[in-house]
Amino acid sequence: MAPKLTVSDFIAITNQTLEYAYPVVEIEGEVASFKVNQGKFVFFDIKDSGGSVGCFMMLFSLRVPIEDGMKVVVTATPKLTQWGKFSLTVKAIRPSGEGSLKKSFELLLAKLDKEGLFAPERKRPLPAMPKRVAVISSPQAAGYADFIRIVGDRWGGLKLDVAAVTVQGADAPDQIIRALNYFNEQEELPEVIVIIRGGGSADDLSAFNDEQLVRAIAASRVPTLTGIGHEVDESLADMAADVRAATPSNAAQLLVPDRHDIIRSAHSQVRHLLPSVTRAVESRRQYVAQRLDDAVRLSDDHVARRRESLAQVLRLLDELDPARVLERGYALVRGTLTVGGTITIETATAITKAKVEAHEQK
Repeated sequence: MAPKLTVSDFIAITNQTLEYAYPVVEIEGEVASFKVNQGKFVFFDIKDSGGSVGCFMMLFSLRVPIEDGMKVVVTATPKLTQWGKFSLTVKAIRPSGEGSLKKSFELLLAKLDKEGLFAPERKRPLPAMPKRVAVISSPQAAGYADFIRIVGDRWGGLKLDVAAVTVQGADAPDQIIRALNYFNEQEELPEVIVIIRGGGSADDLSAFNDEQLVRAIAASRVPTLTGIGHEVDESLADMAADVRAATPSNAAQLLVPDRHDIIRSAHSQVRHLLPSVTRAVESRRQYVAQRLDDAVRLSDDHVARRRESLAQVLRLLDELDPARVLERGYALVRGTLTVGGTITIETATAITKAKVEAHEQK
């Protein structure tokens, strides 16, 4: 005998059964009747050639632009509403297929470009020789291994803080955002944040076109460097970053200089500078030698002038010597010049004593 249930009981049992059998499902289909109510509720249908299912989600969970006709994959929980309508409560949605991925990319590109997130004047240069770098990547990825190897070969001694995240799939954007926030909130900020991921399909790389991730990169306090995919791949994350590298390997090349190039450049500069330095030293040596010669010559001239002056003084003193005066015929008279007094007369050849017989004033 079939159980007799109330409507509410039937809805509750049905939802319990759905939750047990299909707690989470991924469904691929085409978007139809897309609309946003009250600025926070999103409604649309997902359909294919054989059927259509209604979908509901909160606007903040819509991480990429979608519109009618786009092919998407929704991650959702099936549910029977209290009005008896079957619906999918969507947790995440992502474009599927090259055409839808391109359309979603173009829609979000236009929106964020209009806000100025990609403006060249917002870009900051990377430090020439960073000492502390934060890396956001999957350590299991080939691109990560290439990045680490090239950084070590080119520079070495760099402090790398690595945040291990998944780099594709629905969980990737939130994990990368949390890593960005972690590095931006540290007391001692890294000098650069590098986000790297190797190549992959457009669907694999679609995580880097997530709107919230792109905004987090643009808002980073720390300069950002991205190396995502191959050279032909370009994501919105690349466009929001301060510097975009073509590949993870190229990111390593842009991040640090090659010490071998620096050594070769230093040697070359020394070789080019050595003749100039030698000429400068020789020129200075000649200048100093000339100044010394000039100083010696001036000193000799000064000494010669002093000697001549001294010789003149000596000649004058010699001329004034009493003995020389007597030799010229003069006499030196000593005594009292009074009548009857005795005087001594000294000439060059004799000394005579005499008595004064007369004395008068001239």
